[in-house]
Amino acid sequence: MEIAIIAHDGKKADMVQFLNKNKTLLLQENIRLIATGTTGSKAVNAGFKVKRMLSGPMGGDAQIAARVAEGKTQMVFFFKDPLASHAHEVDINMLIRVCDVHNVPLATNEASAQLLLNAVALQL
Repeated sequence: MEIAIIAHDGKKADMVQFLNKNKTLLLQENIRLIATGTTGSKAVNAGFKVKRMLSGPMGGDAQIAARVAEGKTQMVFFFKDPLASHAHEVDINMLIRVCDVHNVPLATNEASAQLLLNAVALQL
């Protein structure tokens, strides 16, 4: 299963904390992580193997959306910062739309991401 991880600047620390909390599950051989640039770097620094895309504003959101559309990515964790504005909001909305079109689970906060991972854990 390929899981994409993305986090706005104000949520990157929360994403790393979430990954560490779920390290045992996320380090399993059948789980692959992909990420936008900076989020991926932070995950790598925390000890995770991550395939890094471009940063979000440089096209990383679009790269991940393409992988969703191609059926390569089965789940997306996008920790959005609802209190900040984002210049690439159009790309963010496109990724959300592609997840909806292709019926791919998308968590935009830690609580929903944890529920999705708990469901994955039950299937393993």
